[in-house]
Amino acid sequence: MSKKTNPIQSSIWIAEQVILLIIAVATIGATIIELVRIFDVMTVNLSDLFLLFIYAEVLGMVGVFYRDNRIPVTLPIIIAITALTRMIILQSKGLDAINIIYEASGILLLSVAAYIMSLKDKNSLSKLKILESENNEEA
Repeated sequence: MSKKTNPIQSSIWIAEQVILLIIAVATIGATIIELVRIFDVMTVNLSDLFLLFIYAEVLGMVGVFYRDNRIPVTLPIIIAITALTRMIILQSKGLDAINIIYEASGILLLSVAAYIMSLKDKNSLSKLKILESENNEEA
């Protein structure tokens, strides 16, 4: 945060940090609750693993934000893909085939979006590296 910020910007920055901390703590708590449940029933299902993977992705997203002060758009997309996959696994037995096709189409659409956004990120990073190298040459 720069030295020339107004009180509103500072308040928003603090609120953002508090919310991210709450998200991280709640995710860790949910992970512990899920692990305790798994140990109680002594069974691990594929849907349990997907849920733990979602928790790990959320924690990773919070960690990336603290490291880079931004969240790449692809991370929430990947979390949504994992959540839809988990939903298909949980509901596939009693679900109409058309609903599974809709959910799978959603995964495909999100995958294409994640791929496009990753290309955008690579392009942005390469432009940033070119600008940095030009600035270093001028100095």
